[in-house]
Amino acid sequence: QVQLVESGGGLVQAGGSLRLSCVASGLTFGNYDMGWFRQAPGKERAFVAGIRPSGGTTYSTDSEKGRFTISRDNAKNTVYLQMNSLKPEDTAVYYCAVKASAFVSRYIYWGQGTQVTVSS
Repeated sequence: QVQLVESGGGLVQAGGSLRLSCVASGLTFGNYDMGWFRQAPGKERAFVAGIRPSGGTTYSTDSEKGRFTISRDNAKNTVYLQMNSLKPEDTAVYYCAVKASAFVSRYIYWGQGTQVTVSS
């Protein structure tokens, strides 16, 4: 079955950086759009960034586009989220996910999440 395993979260001071990784198994990774989402305490899960099999990217806001970078290595079945200039409001559980297809917005497989905590 499909498995997604995130890593790289942790505690960091404001202004710091983290690189999240998500290793996928049980699917032909290079055929799928991938995404990163986050869920802050008391809030709904929100889209952060997405990446096409070819490497085309989308971001949820201009701020995240400037601070966050999504990338992928199809040979390693891995998608990354590089996060720079972190702010306390970036504190959340971060999830990677597999999109059903390029033509729909539904994500069908999810990882267990990795906690990111940014202290002020």
